[in-house]
Amino acid sequence: MHSAKVLIRKMASSLVSKSSPLRRPFTVIVEGNIGCGKTSFLEHYGKHEDVCILPEPVEQWRNLNGNNLLGLMYKDPEKWSFTFQSYVHLTMLENHLKPTTCPIKLLERSIYSARYCFVEKLSRDGLMSRPEAAVLDGWFQWVVSQNLVPVDLIIYLRTSPEVARERILKRNRPEEKAVSLPHLRALHDIYEDWLFHKTLFTCPAPILILNADLEMSVIESEYEKWEPYIFNKATSEAQAF
Repeated sequence: MHSAKVLIRKMASSLVSKSSPLRRPFTVIVEGNIGCGKTSFLEHYGKHEDVCILPEPVEQWRNLNGNNLLGLMYKDPEKWSFTFQSYVHLTMLENHLKPTTCPIKLLERSIYSARYCFVEKLSRDGLMSRPEAAVLDGWFQWVVSQNLVPVDLIIYLRTSPEVARERILKRNRPEEKAVSLPHLRALHDIYEDWLFHKTLFTCPAPILILNADLEMSVIESEYEKWEPYIFNKATSEAQAF
């Protein structure tokens, strides 16, 4: 385990040093419940050439050497949650460490929500044992303590569980058929306690809360309204280096 930690540290150091003359981009994590509209948000900001967009690596989760870990987790969460979340933590870490020459990096979710929201819910539901949760938390705490995953801004797409459920049904991903409204409500409560009420865990960066319940025809203008804030904040942070 010690050698693995040394390898991760060397990899992170190498990636950060190659990312840009400013050492690293202004890093934004886009957070929210399943079906909150993260993909649409990233697509909107993907129009800017100076923004690096890193979606959730869903296809990697669906095909790890021919294994659909996402499907297995939804089919039998008690058996596969630890395996799936282990890989989620790895792929999220890879996204955090991925080099870019762009001054701004937008990540769809993060290693923080993997630990604070999803592992937390699996533990509460008894679908992940205490020793399994402790192992994932141990890795997470070490990664954070090494300053491998710094974040400059959190954008919380705040959505009601009912709206999230409607959107999930519309996009019709096969693995998400088992996602129930009670599941979304429970996950929503965890997100709220973490990012809105700030009573659960710590927040690694300032939080910008957007109303993601708006209709898609309206929400585009909401995203545009906040563009100057995000870009100006990124510019001021860069000048501080």
